[in-house]
Amino acid sequence: MEFKTLVRKWEKAARAVLRTCWNSQYAKPAALTALLAVIYSPTIGWMVDRWMAKDSYFSHGFLVPVVSLYIVWLKRRKLKAIKPRSVSWGLALIVGGLLIHVLSAFLRVYFTSAYSFLPVLCGLILYFRGLPTLKELWFPVTFLVFMIPLPLIAIVGITFKMKIFAAYWANKIVNAMGIRAVLEGSIIKMRHTHVVVEDVCSGLRSLISLLALGALMAYFSNLPRYKKLIVFLSAGAMAILANIVRIVFMAVTSEVYGAKFTEGFLHTLSGLIVFVVAFAGLMIVVKELE
Repeated sequence: MEFKTLVRKWEKAARAVLRTCWNSQYAKPAALTALLAVIYSPTIGWMVDRWMAKDSYFSHGFLVPVVSLYIVWLKRRKLKAIKPRSVSWGLALIVGGLLIHVLSAFLRVYFTSAYSFLPVLCGLILYFRGLPTLKELWFPVTFLVFMIPLPLIAIVGITFKMKIFAAYWANKIVNAMGIRAVLEGSIIKMRHTHVVVEDVCSGLRSLISLLALGALMAYFSNLPRYKKLIVFLSAGAMAILANIVRIVFMAVTSEVYGAKFTEGFLHTLSGLIVFVVAFAGLMIVVKELE
């Protein structure tokens, strides 16, 4: 009899704890997050594979959700002050997004499945918190776009056009510097050596990373909206320009010191320098616009 009484007391205590936990401000968001993680687990696995792939254009993907969560954390006091006002049509976004996800998962088109997460997330915010909260969180939600890898077929098309564009202008600059060079496709042929502008040298990786960085810099700046747009677009321009400069540097160095000199460490270092130079250029743009 005493044992049954003890069990009942423990059962009541356990129910009270569970009720308290569920009613806390963190329980429902945590439960929803866990549920979404389960629903989107195949898509998450696909994204992680693409982020970790060799010569990935989206190796920064791991950082994007961390940055978004950090921005949400910065806004925690503003969000707490907003009174929840449920918007019923948020359910339409949730249902529509989940239908796209289910269809995409069935067809194994993970790109559209990943994008379907965005309307689902917006719908959840609208339904549970309301439009004012969504307006406050529009940037961290939109910023998640930068973690979604493009389809391989799109990457092939984009990298081809970008490397041809970069090789064309690099060849022009090399000739203007007094070094005779001929362009054949994406190959810059000089008197003693040649430089092949391959897909990984197209500048797409730098373009995607700098666009994400430009979006952050524009968002945190105190500039008017049209100037924020200029900062964002300048990030893309800086990435393309810096990549052309890198190809010119590799071509001139290869012609003067030999092809072996530009292999290995120098090739990797030049890629890092390109990113640093482009970032510095972007900082100058922001400074000039202030």
